[in-house]
Amino acid sequence: MATPRITAARVTLEVTEPPRTSDLYFFALQATFSGAGADSGGAHVGLQWNQRHPGSTAVNWGGYHSQSSGGSVLSGTESQLPSRPDDPNTRDYEWLAHRPYRLTIEPGSEPGWWRGLLTDLSGGNTVTIRELDGGGSHLTSPMVWAEVFAPCDGPRVAVRWTDLEVAPKPGQWERVDTVDVNYQSYPAGGCTNTDARAVAGGFVQTTNTPRVTEQDRTLSLEAG
Repeated sequence: MATPRITAARVTLEVTEPPRTSDLYFFALQATFSGAGADSGGAHVGLQWNQRHPGSTAVNWGGYHSQSSGGSVLSGTESQLPSRPDDPNTRDYEWLAHRPYRLTIEPGSEPGWWRGLLTDLSGGNTVTIRELDGGGSHLTSPMVWAEVFAPCDGPRVAVRWTDLEVAPKPGQWERVDTVDVNYQSYPAGGCTNTDARAVAGGFVQTTNTPRVTEQDRTLSLEAG
């Protein structure tokens, strides 16, 4: 999804066809931290299928400084969620397939700090993962993605994204109706059998399936 200057972003994620192997999967909302005419970094909040965590389920809120600032990992507050491998970015979290979770990036407790939130929409519980010292005064370039480390012919996995929203001003949420499609190229390690489609109310990303939507296409909710 593309938008000019915004203060927060959020989306609802549902894993509709869960992973069935030990490979790593990561489904996330990402945004860039910007201000004073430059980007200071960016971060991603989302669910992981990760064998290092209990039940292979985890939540991640982490990111990097911009390349002009060295590209190092962002520092942040200590999460109240446990982490079996003691990873400051990735924490233990028992998420379930076929259950909607809202991912939110919003301003933190101090200027230049950004909070990552996870809300279980079935139970109504919201967890503050932690805050990151990303710099900047606003967000740009929000996007949702699936990062998959499984073989291209691995069991099919699918996620649905709904209620994509951005807030130009705090608390003033606006719906995002269109998204631009991008796939990692095959020479760069991507697969040719991944697909993104518009469905009623949202968008679906699927692995190991015939590709219907080509690179650089724009998908609209009205087409779902």
